[in-house]
Amino acid sequence: MKKTTYCNPLDLAYRYSHMKERERRAHREGADPTLVRFKGRYYAFVSMSAGFWHSGDLLNWEFAAAPDLLIYDYAPDVHEIGGRLYFCASRRSENCPILVTDDPLCGKFEQVSAPMAFWDPATFEDDDGRVYLYWGCTNTDPIWGIELDRETMTPIGEPAPLIYGRENEIGYERCGENGQSTKEKSVVYQHLRHMFNPETNRIEFPGGMTEMGGYSAEAMTRMFLSIGRPYIEGAFMNKLGGRYYLQYACPGTQYNTYADGVYVGDSPLGPFTLQKSNPFSAKPGGFITGAGHGSTIEDAHGNLWHASTMRISVNHDFERRIGLFPAGIDADGVLYCNQNFSDYPHDIPEGKFDAMAQQPKWMLLSYNKPVAASSGEHPERAVNENIRDWWSAGSDKPGEWLCVDLGDACDVRAIQVNFADEGLAPDFPDEQYGSDRGDRRIELEPQISHYTIEASIDGEHFTTLENVARDCSNGYYEYADGIRARFIRVTGGALPYGQTMRISGLRVFGNGNGSKPEKANAQAVRTNDFEARVTWQHVEGAQGANVRYGIAPDKLYMSWLVYGADELTLTTLIKGQEYYVCADTFNENGITPGDVIKVV
Repeated sequence: MKKTTYCNPLDLAYRYSHMKERERRAHREGADPTLVRFKGRYYAFVSMSAGFWHSGDLLNWEFAAAPDLLIYDYAPDVHEIGGRLYFCASRRSENCPILVTDDPLCGKFEQVSAPMAFWDPATFEDDDGRVYLYWGCTNTDPIWGIELDRETMTPIGEPAPLIYGRENEIGYERCGENGQSTKEKSVVYQHLRHMFNPETNRIEFPGGMTEMGGYSAEAMTRMFLSIGRPYIEGAFMNKLGGRYYLQYACPGTQYNTYADGVYVGDSPLGPFTLQKSNPFSAKPGGFITGAGHGSTIEDAHGNLWHASTMRISVNHDFERRIGLFPAGIDADGVLYCNQNFSDYPHDIPEGKFDAMAQQPKWMLLSYNKPVAASSGEHPERAVNENIRDWWSAGSDKPGEWLCVDLGDACDVRAIQVNFADEGLAPDFPDEQYGSDRGDRRIELEPQISHYTIEASIDGEHFTTLENVARDCSNGYYEYADGIRARFIRVTGGALPYGQTMRISGLRVFGNGNGSKPEKANAQAVRTNDFEARVTWQHVEGAQGANVRYGIAPDKLYMSWLVYGADELTLTTLIKGQEYYVCADTFNENGITPGDVIKVV
């Protein structure tokens, strides 16, 4: 049966990265996606993937290995220029090559130039054929832009600073989980703060010393002032309706508030003005959070899509996945993403559609339902809608299982099985670590996960739905015609590196047997320049609320999904900007929209 839906995080064969740091560790990683539509096919280039994915429909993705394509350089950028596909990626200490190909699937990329060192690059071809490069990834420097010679791909003129961090004005740029800074807990901050003179705004060494630990006072001042500042990075440019939309990521990939903001200008090198509706891509709540450092493309039907980085960041800050979201631009030129319930199944329509009208195809049936396991502790963590914790089986032997009881026979339409890694540290010879510093190995061989998914009405007689043997950590399986089931069981077989079976999300979607929850009556109060507290009465039978908010009643483009709570503090607001809010209650039977209210 033809697949019609997808579910974030995307079901891709994320590669394992093996790290030699203080100790050896391993995690799956996929981040910084650049999407491009080239010669009628979609391509997704993703950091630390040793290749790329391609698709004819944005639903079914095939992996193409490219182990020689600068695989240890972060943030690969691809852009069509003059009917050819140009590629570059990040290097701080040496000039970055720019490569070109007529067919990425043939594996032949030729170097055009290596103009300079940059990080997080994004190329852009304007309507007049002129080419530009944008880059930047620090918590002290801006996003830069420069024009490139179209033939030689070398700079014309000098770089122009375009976007600086403004965390004192922009709430979503603040570092920390939920935007709450923890810089005071930093060892470096505690060490240096006693030497910082607020009157001179610099570090002053005791006893007339001119340096300490090999650092000058000026270098340590820059270090001290950068603690707790957001990373401004991940640039991407679109021209839409005759205007230039310069996108950027902040404040850090390890935070739930990792987001893409956007500035708008009338020329490719600015000046740029912050869009009032911001961040335009953000997913701070729900099963998997984060939606920063991405790219925006137009599909074959003229619809906009935004792909970005979603975080796990448990085994390593760079333990990440990829998300895909419908996007659009409204009649007033506001760029937005629809990220309502964006880790639920969604359609990819075969034609033109209204991005903000998109709703989840099916609702979640498994949230906080009873769970049984063959062994191990905390099986309930597999249904608590948090990808950052998990159930671990009691052994690494095949045959361990996890089973969720939906409470009643339900109309099951999709299942997502999310595996977790923990304490994984395979030991490889030093020569197999391929980065410049010799501290990382990207696994080039597919790491196959074997498991079965079964369904049952009575908990005794099970029918096999899937017999899985493929490289996947976030497997998604659709049953568009529906399966009547009360129990869904996953049984593990051989897993990568012989590891123990661990599941962070056994998520079952479909149509419940009851009624939607009652409407919530919300209130919203601004508590400071960057935050507002939203509260609503407890609604019996609701799993939670999807809080939509924005700069006008008809521009509630941002959202924050909340489970098991009757309040939320929005921490991503812009200083001086008015906001409107709506709290939509939901359960396994559907969504009940709330009333739109002004934040007071």
